[in-house]
Amino acid sequence: MPKSHASLKELTLRGVILGALITLVFTASNVYLGLKVGLTFASSIPAAVISMAVLRAFRDSNILENNIVQTQASAAGTLSAVIFVLPALLMMGYWTGFPLLQTAMICACGGILGVVFTVPLRRALVVNSELPYPEGVAAAEILKVGQKPGGEDGGETRPAGGLREIMLGGVLAGGFSLLTSGLRVAGDSVSHWFSIGRAVFQLPLGLSFALVGAGYLVGIVGGVAMLLGVVLAWGVAVPWLTWLSPMPEGASLASFATGVWVSKVRLIGAGMIAVAAVWTLLTLIRPMVEGMRISLSVFKQGPGESGLDRTDADLPPRLLLKLTLLMILLLGATFQSFVADSGLPTLAAWTLVVAGVVLAFVFGFLVAAACGYMAGLVGSSASPISGIAVIAILASSMIFIGIGQAQDLLGRPESVRFMTALALFCTSVVVAVAAISNDNLQDLKTGWLVHATPWRQQAALIIGCVIGAVTIPPVLGLLYEAYGFIGSLPRAGMDPAQALAAPQASLMITIAQGLFSHTLDWTYIRIGVLVGAALIVFDWILGRFSRFRVPPLAVAMGVYLPPTVATALFVGALISWFVRGRVRAQALQAGADRARCEQASERTGTLFASGLIVGESLVGVVLAIVIVGSMASGGGDAPLAVAGPGFAPIATLIGLLAFVLMCVVFVRRVLGAAGAVGRG
Repeated sequence: MPKSHASLKELTLRGVILGALITLVFTASNVYLGLKVGLTFASSIPAAVISMAVLRAFRDSNILENNIVQTQASAAGTLSAVIFVLPALLMMGYWTGFPLLQTAMICACGGILGVVFTVPLRRALVVNSELPYPEGVAAAEILKVGQKPGGEDGGETRPAGGLREIMLGGVLAGGFSLLTSGLRVAGDSVSHWFSIGRAVFQLPLGLSFALVGAGYLVGIVGGVAMLLGVVLAWGVAVPWLTWLSPMPEGASLASFATGVWVSKVRLIGAGMIAVAAVWTLLTLIRPMVEGMRISLSVFKQGPGESGLDRTDADLPPRLLLKLTLLMILLLGATFQSFVADSGLPTLAAWTLVVAGVVLAFVFGFLVAAACGYMAGLVGSSASPISGIAVIAILASSMIFIGIGQAQDLLGRPESVRFMTALALFCTSVVVAVAAISNDNLQDLKTGWLVHATPWRQQAALIIGCVIGAVTIPPVLGLLYEAYGFIGSLPRAGMDPAQALAAPQASLMITIAQGLFSHTLDWTYIRIGVLVGAALIVFDWILGRFSRFRVPPLAVAMGVYLPPTVATALFVGALISWFVRGRVRAQALQAGADRARCEQASERTGTLFASGLIVGESLVGVVLAIVIVGSMASGGGDAPLAVAGPGFAPIATLIGLLAFVLMCVVFVRRVLGAAGAVGRG
């Protein structure tokens, strides 16, 4: 460790303020993207680049301060994963909006518990482990690149040219989003429907720039797996089921096939997701047990106390214990406020409060170690938070069903509806814990590589959770008021085509309501379980005889997500695969340093992709503000539209041309960055 690092500023007021501002941007972006397509993105790298570009204006800024900023910002962005569950409470009609205090407390308590649970795992899974931590290592490299050349002093940072890539991607994606969702002069998808006999097929392509960026970050393995899911859904399942069921009179091919996909094929996808999630957790039993052992033994070892090296000092165990007790008390108060509206007898109400807190705490503790290990193995973006949510809603529902039957609470429809909502409420806490656990160790790996102080990073993570917790509820409320969710529109007369899909929340409510009302169609779920099991075996065989894999969870998501989402993701993954191959070939042909060329291309591609995601998402949030303002003043839900329905064919052509042009620009930017390094 450079000796001078010990005297550098880390957790500064200006860094916390900058981190808070970046948090607002990335949290809003992740909430929008998650509600639209069911995916969120890791914000560590773009946050690090923005931090370096801003803090370089201060002479005493340094790599450790930049590391704290990206740590704080990434924690809040990651916390937005609660949108995988919470919108279900509106979709089922239990909530009419997002209560500020309850929503914020779920996010804050779950997030802080995620930090507390993973602090004891740092030594075992970060310091003394060979886990790759892809995003953590990449963020550390970005921070080192921004350090003053030749300066181990950690002093002034030089301009972070990567900000240009984020800005360019953001402008392109934001401009296109304005054309599609605002002015309505460009289409956001292309689909061709046809039939063979009675079987209906669809050839879809989403034109979302943000999804291309997300697909680039996911990579070719995940992209191909999702495309396989689309093929299984729309090339096998939908044609087969439409062949078996005659099309109703007056229905179009699109409406008929989409109805079959929603009511039947998505249940197959749900079964696939469930079995893939269970399999993932089974593969993590050993590290999960090891993680729990370390978590329990840390209080005897006393990390964080005096005498430890600065780079090995965690938050003190006593403080962790106090934080844990405080979060349990706050969770209890939050659950009590939720249960208070149920009208249940006092004893039954308090039983449910205690059960909810214990379930959220225990299950959160269990998944924290698993998610931390998984993030180190495959990265935060690829870690199966959706799978954790499926397991959590199944466990919560079954436990609350047992309590309800024991106390005779399930005899009335109102009680069943409340118990379903409570299971979703409890699951949202578990998802918050899992999401932050997923992010925490990744950030601590970055800190370890740049010689940061762990306890300061952990403090920044807690600050990020608090800021994210107060940001998420109003953003959720704004997006709901502007667009609504599929199946839940806040006002009559809104355009359902503009509603946000919230796919994971839709899955959560399908499972929970089906379990409580005994109406879940197990036939299609069983088919999904069998298909998922077959994919697990297929993936295992591939792993034995080749380097290529087909992650079952990604295939399941391809079945469950709208096909225009998965195909746009595949385009981004295809760009990632193509440019990596071209960079290797160019470096070999020019006799350049292949590793440096690949590093430059990967950095440029990651930042440009992040810009695409942030740009489209932020314009979506801004348009939401405009739409809500228009409707509040008596206007429509498309105040900026300049084209009517008759313009649709031309709009589709404009959208397709713009999409192709963006892909060309994307490829040229990445290859150009690698070529510049090769020539230099």
